[in-house]
Amino acid sequence: MRTLRRLIGSATIAAILLAGALLLFAMLRGRPRDLPWTPLDLSEPIGAFTGRKLAGLTRDFPKCRALLDRAGVHYIVLPPVHAGVCGYADGVRFAPGGSRRIPYSPADLGTSCPVAAGLSVWEWNVVQPAARRLLGSPVVAIDHYGSYNCRPIAGSSIWSEHATADAIDIAGFRLADGKRITVAADWKGNGPEATFLHQVRNGACKLFATTLSPDYNAAHRDHLHLDQAARGEFGWRACR
Repeated sequence: MRTLRRLIGSATIAAILLAGALLLFAMLRGRPRDLPWTPLDLSEPIGAFTGRKLAGLTRDFPKCRALLDRAGVHYIVLPPVHAGVCGYADGVRFAPGGSRRIPYSPADLGTSCPVAAGLSVWEWNVVQPAARRLLGSPVVAIDHYGSYNCRPIAGSSIWSEHATADAIDIAGFRLADGKRITVAADWKGNGPEATFLHQVRNGACKLFATTLSPDYNAAHRDHLHLDQAARGEFGWRACR
């Protein structure tokens, strides 16, 4: 019993020291968003725990909606879908207008609220800055292959995050100068297009529980798979 108390005491001290170190680190950098307990704000730059906080929205639809509202994202709440193990009760569809949002093509994109929140942060902090810096032109549309799809992961009996609208497949990007960048055609090489695609993939890894690209397998040769699996709240992420 005495040994157990010593172990618990040591763990408590370690937890306090870790919390203090995190607090000092964030204060010195002037970045409170790097702390795990500060509230999520979609309009803030990406912090050390932004991805975990976004994944935590999978169990709090009202909070997710409030964050979209506060960030100026226009959306429509979708009716719940119940189809056995598939379906969702936190679906939204991006609506025209809103704050800094890039349109999607096809335009009827409906996805879970946490994915919509992650996409908004990704667009503002990763996609658009990378496009201006590397390609010299802003993104005016993002091409996608859809979100909700009642199916298991290809070649597996495990249900895909698409089955609950917690995933989206990104096919490419359209620029203001008329150029189109696609994962299928531009992923390989050392040019600015490939660099752009790799950078937006790497940025997505900080925001989504799972980010898969052509580097993962042939099934993802033409798109980036982004999903907000609930495990991401605990830091369990997959990035390839």
